[in-house]
Amino acid sequence: MTTVSETPGTSAIEEPPDTEAERAGDKHRLTALQGLAALSLDAMASVAYGPEAIVLVLAAAGGYGLGFTLPVTLAIAALLAVLVASYRQVIAAFPDGGGSYAAAKTHLGRRAGLVAAASLVLDYVLNVAVAVTAGVAALTSAFPELYGDRLWICLAVLVLITAVNLRGIVDSARVFIAPTAVFVLAILAMVAVGLFRDGPASTEAAEGHASVLASNATTVGALLLLKAFASGCSALTGVEAIANAVPSFRSPRVKRAQHAEVALGALLGIMLIGLSVLISRFGLQPVEGVTVLAQLADASLGHNWAFYVVQFATMILLALSANTSFGGLPVLMSLLARDNYLPHVFALKADRQVHRHGVLALAAAGALLLVFSGGDTNTLVPLFAIGVFIGFTLCQTAMVLHWRRTKQYAKAALNGFGAVLTGVSAVVVTATKFTEGAWLIVLALPAIVLSFEAVHRAYARIGERLGLGRIPEPPHRDHSLVIVPVSHLSQVTSEALNAAVSLGDEVRAVTVTYDDPDDRRATDALRRDWELWRPGVDLVELPSDTRTVGRPVAEYVQRIYRYHPGTRVTVLIPEAEPAHVWQRLLQNQRGSVLAHAVRRDTDAAICRLRFRLTDGPARPEA
Repeated sequence: MTTVSETPGTSAIEEPPDTEAERAGDKHRLTALQGLAALSLDAMASVAYGPEAIVLVLAAAGGYGLGFTLPVTLAIAALLAVLVASYRQVIAAFPDGGGSYAAAKTHLGRRAGLVAAASLVLDYVLNVAVAVTAGVAALTSAFPELYGDRLWICLAVLVLITAVNLRGIVDSARVFIAPTAVFVLAILAMVAVGLFRDGPASTEAAEGHASVLASNATTVGALLLLKAFASGCSALTGVEAIANAVPSFRSPRVKRAQHAEVALGALLGIMLIGLSVLISRFGLQPVEGVTVLAQLADASLGHNWAFYVVQFATMILLALSANTSFGGLPVLMSLLARDNYLPHVFALKADRQVHRHGVLALAAAGALLLVFSGGDTNTLVPLFAIGVFIGFTLCQTAMVLHWRRTKQYAKAALNGFGAVLTGVSAVVVTATKFTEGAWLIVLALPAIVLSFEAVHRAYARIGERLGLGRIPEPPHRDHSLVIVPVSHLSQVTSEALNAAVSLGDEVRAVTVTYDDPDDRRATDALRRDWELWRPGVDLVELPSDTRTVGRPVAEYVQRIYRYHPGTRVTVLIPEAEPAHVWQRLLQNQRGSVLAHAVRRDTDAAICRLRFRLTDGPARPEA
């Protein structure tokens, strides 16, 4: 049996488990491999800028500082292992998705859960803008003549990714699995070849570019290493996406999501460590205008077609890494909507298991950021990755409490260590980038939490007014009156009265009259035709001094309520619906105007009866 529910935060229809239906829906869900392609692009693409972020910070200490690239990367890889292990457990503990939000809400309380959710929302929205601008920046570097049109190119890429995701997450995974595979294989090949070289095969990419090594090198202290660690942790963004989108996987979804999470951690760890080993092996120094990854490809593969394959694959994957946000944020928004922290429209799913309203909202927010930044990556980068560190820290802390309750102290210690590392990283990144724009995140995070609270309070008031959770009084029958507005006699009028007499105890037809010669003649004609027709329904004339149709009908309904307070009034509005969409432009839209006025000024029920004009027999439809 199907049960209809009106409770805010739940779906409109709750259906019992249906194995056959689940199997049919699985074709629109992800396998582990597809999940890796759809939800890990952000993390995979981070190898293009994660090692570079470490090198640029350590360059302040000169060539000696660059020697710490591998130790810092190994520390980040260790944190990655902790995060992957933690999110595997989060996936098992919260199979409905939500990741940091679900874990923090369960173990740290409602407010902590909202902070985690707000941090994820910020991270996902910023990831869309940063990913698209970074990919387009790589394109305009290869083709400088496109630089002036970079904003329009960014918006076009965003539209493309949005359109693919509106088709469903499986379709997006199928589209993006090829560029993901090409990028991963190219990076792994580059690392493998580089390990067998005694020196760089080529340095052509860096020739003629100034080094960014500091001339007055600082000492390598704990603060510098901590800053390098925090900057390199930008490579960890996207690790949480799979845990947020567990419902998007095929059954058994927990195992598939866990396999995808482990595969993501393994590939990302291997690539990060491999690239750092090459940086140390080739003695690479960062230069202006050339990425560290480009220099590594040049040194390992030579300045040939393989070099350009790596560059092109990087450019494509950077732009497409925005897809991680489209896979994770709509699911998170649906959970927030279920818990009454976002409008319930975000909980709705289309046939292809797509949260379309979440996808469109993310696209709109990303487009606004792109317009705000002018398509410039440097404007957005200072804002990036702060939110995800906050989410990491709250999730790790929540899992500490989870393990302590089950007396698994070794796992609790591991998550506690991860919480300390990510918490310190969040503080360091925020402090070092505060004046560069991170202050916007510090302001935006509590603002988003307050907006969640405002939505929740609104739903609470609505639930109180509706008496949700309480047993209502038994239904009883009141006298019902159906009012049918008419302006002339036609088949539409006849069908409307047929429907009205079937619905109510009493039916009245009403027509609005005006003190104008032409209108008086039309009213006289309607009155005469009505008397000839004799439908058994009274025709009530409503004189009006102004050329309006909605207000006189609404005032008539108000008079009925005033003199007959126990009457249930329904206004049935007949409308002709043309066979072709363009023909609707020929209509005067009086039905919409009338419905708006009655809805605004009265409590009457409104029924719009559409009389379809087709090539075959016409038929009414409510």
